[in-house]
Formats: sequence, structure tokens, C-alpha cells
Amino acid sequence: MWSIILVLSIWGLFAVYSSTGALSYQKQGGRTEVYLFQQIAFLLVGFFAMLITHSIHYKYYLKVSKLILFSSYLLLILTLLFGSTVNDAQRWLKIPFIGLSFQTSDIAKVALILFVARELALRQEDIKDFKKGFMPILIHVAITCLLIAPSNLSTALVLFSTCMVIMFMGRVSIKHIAYIGTPTLILLIIAIVVGLNTPDKYLKNFGRALTWKHRIENFNKPSDDPDETFQNDHAKIAIAKGGLTGMGPGGSIERNFLPQAYADFIFAIIVEEYGLFGALFMMSLYLLFMYRAFRIVFKSPKAFGALLAVGLSFALVMQALINMAIAVNLVPNTGLTLPLVSKGGTSIIITSFAFGLIMSVSRYVEIDEPNEPENKITENAIAA
Repeated sequence: MWSIILVLSIWGLFAVYSSTGALSYQKQGGRTEVYLFQQIAFLLVGFFAMLITHSIHYKYYLKVSKLILFSSYLLLILTLLFGSTVNDAQRWLKIPFIGLSFQTSDIAKVALILFVARELALRQEDIKDFKKGFMPILIHVAITCLLIAPSNLSTALVLFSTCMVIMFMGRVSIKHIAYIGTPTLILLIIAIVVGLNTPDKYLKNFGRALTWKHRIENFNKPSDDPDETFQNDHAKIAIAKGGLTGMGPGGSIERNFLPQAYADFIFAIIVEEYGLFGALFMMSLYLLFMYRAFRIVFKSPKAFGALLAVGLSFALVMQALINMAIAVNLVPNTGLTLPLVSKGGTSIIITSFAFGLIMSVSRYVEIDEPNEPENKITENAIAA
């Protein structure tokens, strides 16, 4: 697992250095190494955070999970009220006196998974009871996702799906999950249908609804306006140029034309430079990491550690797969980046913290804690 993290991080350095060439000339006067050094600095801080996190026994995070979750509520509310807007999305909160901004949804994602894993572990005796076992957890899942959704719907949907997976593996009744999952899916479909049939002038007053509508429309039927499909068109060109073996590291041409080539669409640049073989290898790294994390379920003597490792790894890998799917135009555009590979700042540190939590479970997985609930999730884990 450490090897996979290291390979992804180094590969990300090459990809960021290659894809920020045009950005460097626009904002740094041609100093192409600026963003490379920034990425190295944040990765080093992230690795330090990962080492510290993994050295602390994961059972201690159980004790502070509620505090972290309620703190994330405050941060999400502050973001909705005073957050910075980038690319029409109000997702960032600026740290006073430092000047750095961070996406509060990244913190909320880790906090909620921590909390859900904790509650499932502590409520194993009542987990089949809808009121005692399921509803107290669902309330916090709903609050977090609803606070994230107005500015970052894709993250909210991935987080909600992740929580449903954790609940299933935590022995929550499939019937109870269906009671919530089915109406949620129906409401989402209704919202999409209504939104697509509502004139643009009415959607302007509903946050990012107009942006979501245009993304779905352009995905279903690309617009004749080249400005509307500029990103997707150049992502396809980059992938087509990559072929089987790619144009080699630093050989990308579309990096000079593709907006957000270093963030949302970095996978398209990776395909262009490393080809289909490189793309499949990168995908296999994420899937292998998730496989290793799922193996912890069968080794962990306690429920909290197993659920925490599965939840975090599923969320990170799902984010990676969606980012790849966007680049190859399998799903509409979202703001999800490629973990440890896309250019980032505080997001790398928060992602590293999540990886550190998984590695902490892996490190202490065979140590028995007498005060922690027993692991009873193996049956559903096998089914999953």
C-alpha cells in the first residue's frame, strides 16, 4: 500500500510539471518549475501528515470522531456564507493570515466516514433496528451531504453512496438502505428531469443548477457552440493522440489548450503521454489499493478499523474512477480531482490524512482492543 501511494505521488509530480507549462507562462513569467516545487512541498507535508496519522493507533480517532464531524458542520456553514468562489463554485474557505484556501467538503468527507464507522461499530447490537441503529447515523449523513450539495453536488453524491456501502458492510439491513436509497434516487431523477425542462432564466436563482443543467445537456447532446464543449473536445483529442503507448513524458500537446489540464482533466494528459497501457496501469494502482484495504476487513478483529479502512478507500478510489470517467467522457463533468496526482494544495494534505488513517488500520490490524466492539461485519463483507 505504501508503494502504491509513492508511485502515484511521483507520477503526479511528472504529470503536474508537464500539464502546468501554459499556466506557468501565463502567471509565472515562464518559470515552469514553480508549480513543480509547490507540488513537491505539499506532497512532503502530506507525507509527514500521513506518517504521523499512521503512527497513532486508529482507536484514538474513534474518540474524536464526533468532535471532527461537528467541526466540519461549522466549516461547511461558513463556506456557504463566506466561502471563496472559483469557477462559479463556492467551495473554498480561506485561512486567515496565511492566504491558503481549502475545500471544506474534503474535511467533511473524512469526518463523516470516521463518524459512520464509529457509530456502526458501537451500535452492532441494535444495528437491525431502524430507529435505534439506522436513523441516528442517517441523520448525520443527510446533514453533511445537504450542506455539501449546493456547491459540490458530485462530492455529496459520492459521499452518500460511500456511506451506504459502509452501512451495508456494517450489517445494516438492506431493506432499511432501500427505504432511503430508492426515494433518494427517485428524487434525484425527478430533479434532473425538471431541471432539464426548466428555462435557463429561472435556474439562475438556484445556485449552480444552471451549470449542472448545461453539463448534463452537453453530455447527452454536445452543443454546436465550441466554447460549450471545449474541455471535452480537447480531452478527446489528447486521448486519441495517446494511442497505445503515448507520446512520452512531457510530450503532451493538448496541455497547452485543455483548461484545468493539471486538475480535473489531468488523466487526459496522462493518457496522451503514457497511452492506453499507462492509463490501465494507473487505474490498476487505485483498484489494487482498494483490494488491499478490503482485505483488512478479514484481518481486523474489530469493526471500527475494518469499516474505516473500507469507507475511506472506497471514497478515494471512487473519486479517482469518476475523474477518469470524466476525462474519457463516460459521465458529465464534475469538480472531482485525481487523488495524489492532480495539482493541489491543502487537498493533498487532507487526502494524505485519509491515506494515513487507512495505513493506521493496516498497521495495528492484529492488535486486540478489549474496549472496542467486536467485528461482526465479515458476512456482509463477503457478500460485497
